[in-house]
Amino acid sequence: MDFQTSQSNQASQSPHTFQVDLRGLVDLLSHHLYSSPKVYLRELLQNAVDAVTARRAEQPGAPARVRVRTDGGGLRVEDTGVGLTEADVHALLATIGRSSKRADGIAAARSDFLGQFGIGLLACFLVAERIRVVSRSARAPDARPVEWTASDDGSYTVRTLPDEERREPGTTVYLTARPGAAEWLAPARVLELARDFGSLLPYDVTVDGETVGELPAPWDRAHPSPAARRVALARHCHGLFGFTPLDAIDLSVPLAGLRGVAYVLPSAVSPAQRARHRVHLRGMLLTERAEQLLPDWAFFVRCELDTDSLRPTASREALYEDETLAAVREALGGRIRAWLTGLAAGDPERLRTFLRVHHLGVKSLARHDGEMLRTMLPWLPFETTDGEVSLEEFAQRHPVVHFTRTVEEFRQVAPIAAAQGIGVVNGGYTYDGELVEALPSVRPGTAVAELDADTVTAHLDPVGPAEELALSDFLAAARTVLDPLDCDVSLRAFHPVSVPALHLDDRASRHERDRAEAQARADDLWAGILGSLRGGAPRARLVLNHLNPLVRRIGSLKEPDLIGTAVQSLYGQALLMAQRPLRPADSALLNRAFIGLLEWATHEEGGRS
Repeated sequence: MDFQTSQSNQASQSPHTFQVDLRGLVDLLSHHLYSSPKVYLRELLQNAVDAVTARRAEQPGAPARVRVRTDGGGLRVEDTGVGLTEADVHALLATIGRSSKRADGIAAARSDFLGQFGIGLLACFLVAERIRVVSRSARAPDARPVEWTASDDGSYTVRTLPDEERREPGTTVYLTARPGAAEWLAPARVLELARDFGSLLPYDVTVDGETVGELPAPWDRAHPSPAARRVALARHCHGLFGFTPLDAIDLSVPLAGLRGVAYVLPSAVSPAQRARHRVHLRGMLLTERAEQLLPDWAFFVRCELDTDSLRPTASREALYEDETLAAVREALGGRIRAWLTGLAAGDPERLRTFLRVHHLGVKSLARHDGEMLRTMLPWLPFETTDGEVSLEEFAQRHPVVHFTRTVEEFRQVAPIAAAQGIGVVNGGYTYDGELVEALPSVRPGTAVAELDADTVTAHLDPVGPAEELALSDFLAAARTVLDPLDCDVSLRAFHPVSVPALHLDDRASRHERDRAEAQARADDLWAGILGSLRGGAPRARLVLNHLNPLVRRIGSLKEPDLIGTAVQSLYGQALLMAQRPLRPADSALLNRAFIGLLEWATHEEGGRS
């Protein structure tokens, strides 16, 4: 390799500096990092509060003020913070992504800061075409004020100013609105945003002379009595979230520097609906849509809290998922769990009021928490053949706690089971089946069994041999009619007498029917495989009630066609009574039975005429 080639290679490997398209970067921030241009004011407030915090760390007696003023399409934010020197301006404002929090002497207090000065100021270009910063450093009293002026095209200037331009340490930021963004700098909008973002800030913050802060925080204010405190918190909740809560739960995690309150919703919500909570970071509103703050089961509360340890994401509009947040989530879940336990022990009437609305959330918790299930057993409502009662009360009444897997099964057997003295719990609702199965683990000695067709049939009175023999032809015809539907027919005597027939179809029989239908649709290979899986599972069963007068009259019929139509009608009526979804074959049978009855009725009418 000759000298010229080597020299050329060295030149091609020399480092280059990235060129930043500021307008493109601002567009990226507005469309992908920040949810709304309104965050510009939060960033300005954060910078001002951080500057004040930095100065007071070195000068505890320094003034702590932030003044926001609107001025005909422009905005001015002035603080009494630590200020900047000319070197700071070049290092922090002219370099994208550089943070004053990394500066020497401040790193030790970094946990006290909310944001990053450089990238935060850049967010102002979401609403401004020009930014002017005038600052005087508290660390260098002899340094003159410095001015940094930047435009949204990426150009900026830096110059020192005469002493009279700013006598006291601190920083003033001036914004000039960009076309179409003046509404974000309007006085009413600025005041609204400042109150929303800065209501819990620890310093004196005003907008056009109006105070923004509302300290102490609602959960820290003194009240003459617990009742007065509940009323005050309920009023605050209504103004914040738009509802009057059933109750307010204090939240406190000292190790995470967290304080706040959880408000219990007054109406039921879906567990799938993501709860959104308001989180302040050292007094500044971080987000009002924190979804991962509480365990999934605590979907019945909305929270507002302040913390100094949770980590924000890059946009500072959400919480970063890390070990600290996981620990806080578990601790807050423990506070809500303790509140429930306290209600059960000391205020059962409030607990009943709560459970009438939010029993689903407590059941979700109890299925994973044996202690909570044990505590809530006397209170959680379940649908049973005894009405709506707790599992504790139900287990005391019945030696065996039977349950169904689906709501349809319960509706099918509930009237019959109740008449025969069989205790059944409807396990078809969300979490209920799991909780019934977990009952022996928290109530030793309790027998739990899933209800099946054989159990129900065994509790029905058999018919005498002579009576069943007299109806043998009718029963044989009925079995022939229903055999294509994989349904057997049996005769029993049971109450209530008004029920002519009962359709019993447990999970095992449905599984076998599904297997058979899949086998019929499959090719030869899969049909053979599915056929080998055929088991001895029972088929569905139509139990005819010998005590019912209609069944007795049908049993005396002699015409085969009329017997078939009558049996089909009884089968269809039993399906409808169970509110079970109809298969295509069931719908076709009901249609045939209806048409058959009409033809028989019109034929008889014609014969009489």
